[in-house]
Amino acid sequence: MMRQPPVVGIACDRRPISGQPFHMAGEKYISAIRDGAKALPFLIPSLDPALDPELVLAHVDGLLLTGSASNVDPAYYGGDAPRPGNLADAHRDATTLPLIRAAIASAKPCLFICRGHQELNVAFGGTLFQHVREVSGRFDHSDDAKQGVEAKYAPAHEVTVKPGGMLEKLLERRRFAVNSLHGQAIDRLADGLRIEAVADDGTIEAVSVAATPGFALSVQWHPEWQWSQNPESRALFAAFGQALSAHR
Repeated sequence: MMRQPPVVGIACDRRPISGQPFHMAGEKYISAIRDGAKALPFLIPSLDPALDPELVLAHVDGLLLTGSASNVDPAYYGGDAPRPGNLADAHRDATTLPLIRAAIASAKPCLFICRGHQELNVAFGGTLFQHVREVSGRFDHSDDAKQGVEAKYAPAHEVTVKPGGMLEKLLERRRFAVNSLHGQAIDRLADGLRIEAVADDGTIEAVSVAATPGFALSVQWHPEWQWSQNPESRALFAAFGQALSAHR
């Protein structure tokens, strides 16, 4: 009998299309889970009211929290009201924040990317810079809207991996280049999270959950983009897949 692959829940964005709500996740994330982590992707809709986190977790072996054009509502971390033009997704916020806490509490393997990286920090009481490029000493981490897709996801800057952490053990290297397509970033780090990598301007680029016995790693960049062509991305998704199989 064929061995059943582990199941990864991928939280969806909720977007209006032609006046109707759609639940969606980028194919690059779905493919990276299927091919890089060797797992079965399972899309989690962001409904109103939100699905019960415990019911969701009963059907998946782990979680992937993806990037998105939308931002976490600053009301969740006591931030200023967002500026005009900010893309919000209240349904995703209501779905992911309690789901993250429940998944970590149950030691489910979790991988967080970009918005997911920020959601993890907010879920555990941290705060965000809403406009990191306006913070003194920081450079602009966002992408140029006029660029093509390949240029947007090209390596933009390097990160330095903190010694002795999960990421160093996983990648066995201390410095490498990453892409950068985010306007927001971690400000105050939530209690219980450990910094795994930083950019040269001090921006927190990767964290792990210190107290959990499970795999819980979070990155600000996009390892899912052409993951098979990048050694760090291959290692990241392979390790996530191994953790999922072990948990299953």
